[in-house]
Amino acid sequence: MRVSRGEAVMNYVLLIAFAAFALGPVLTILATSVSAPLGEPAGFYLSNFVDAWTIGGFGRSLQNSIVVAAIVVVAATALSILSGYAFGTMRFRGATALFYLFLLGMMIPAEATIIPLFFDLRTLGLTDTYLAIALPQVAQSIAFGTFWLRAQFRAMPVSLLEAAALDGAGAFRALRSILVPASRPAIVTMLVLVFMWTWNEFLIALIMTPSGKLRTAPLGLANFQGQYTSEIALLSAGAVIVALPTVILFLFLQRHFIRGMLEGVAK
Repeated sequence: MRVSRGEAVMNYVLLIAFAAFALGPVLTILATSVSAPLGEPAGFYLSNFVDAWTIGGFGRSLQNSIVVAAIVVVAATALSILSGYAFGTMRFRGATALFYLFLLGMMIPAEATIIPLFFDLRTLGLTDTYLAIALPQVAQSIAFGTFWLRAQFRAMPVSLLEAAALDGAGAFRALRSILVPASRPAIVTMLVLVFMWTWNEFLIALIMTPSGKLRTAPLGLANFQGQYTSEIALLSAGAVIVALPTVILFLFLQRHFIRGMLEGVAK
C-alpha cells in the first residue's frame, strides 16, 4: 500500500510531536542538573553531580540497588525461562489452572500484600536484608516472565523440538541449545524490563528495611529531596545519577530490546 506525501508528512509531524512530549521532561532535568545552584552566578556546573553524589551518599544506595537488581534479574530470568518452557511446550494436567495462578502475580498489586508479607519475613528474620527486598520482586517478575516467555516458546516451530528429540537431545538440552538462543531478543527484553522495575521499586524497599541500612537508589533520592527541597539543581543532578544505570543498560541492549518488542507485536 502506497502512502501519499501528505500522509507521510503527517506521520512525521505526529512522531516529532510525541518525541518532543517524551523528551521534554528529560531534557529539562538534564539542563537543570548543570544549572547554577542557589547563590551562584549563572553558568555550566558539572560540579553539581559531584556535590549530589557526596552529600546524598548515592554510592552506597546505588550499590544496594545493584545487589538487589542482580538477585532479582538473575533469579527471575532463570526461573521464568524454566516455567515459560514448561507452559509453552509441555502438556500436563492442570497446566491452564496453574498458569492462571501465575498470572495472579501480575494482577494483585504489591500494596495489597506488602504488610502481611512484611510480618512473614520479619518472623523469618529476613527484614533489613537484601533478600527481603529482592524476594517479593522475584515473585512479581516471575509472573510477568512466565507470561512473556510462554508466548515466545509457544510461537517457536514445533519442528525444532522434534528434530532435537530425534537427535537424542533431552528437554533441558533442547531448551539450552535451541530455544534460549533463538529467543534471545525476548529474553533480553524481559531482562531490561525486570531490571527497570526493580531499580525503580520504592514501596517494597521502604517497608522491608525499616532501619534504613539498605536504602536503595530511589529511597536515597527521596531522602536527598527531603534535605534539599529548595536546591533544584542538586536534586536534578541526583535524579540523573539514579536514572543513569537504567539508561546505560537500555542503550547497551537496545538492539535486542527493540527486536524483542517488535517480534512480540508481530506474534
